[in-house]
Amino acid sequence: MAQSNTDHSHIKGWGSDLDHARRPAYPKERTPPRLGTIPWTQPSQQHQKVPVFHSTERDGITPVFGTSVPPWGLSGLIRRGAFRLSENDIRHWLLLLVADRVNVVEGLVDDVLKSRRKRTIAAAVLVSAVGVALAIRRRR
Repeated sequence: MAQSNTDHSHIKGWGSDLDHARRPAYPKERTPPRLGTIPWTQPSQQHQKVPVFHSTERDGITPVFGTSVPPWGLSGLIRRGAFRLSENDIRHWLLLLVADRVNVVEGLVDDVLKSRRKRTIAAAVLVSAVGVALAIRRRR
């Protein structure tokens, strides 16, 4: 963009930061200062025991990745579909949000199936919900 030679002296404060001596953050200091050469090599590739999804913008997976919650069930299928899309596509992010919500429901169902106490509570909640639904229906 071409600079104009227009006089801006009538604007109060205009150009006050043009002189570097009057700019407190010039040159910007780094605290702590940057390190020189770092004797660091890229870590070796971690072995992949479960499916690890990665962005379509990246060639492969990173050398080190987390596998504490591998994709499974319906939420895993939704995630797999999400990672087939580009990260700049809104559908990618919306599918990941849906997969998170589905994963919550899957976890609740899994808890209910594994715990006798939680099964009892779930049954009581289900009976109560059915009772409320029937009561509302009778009022109509």
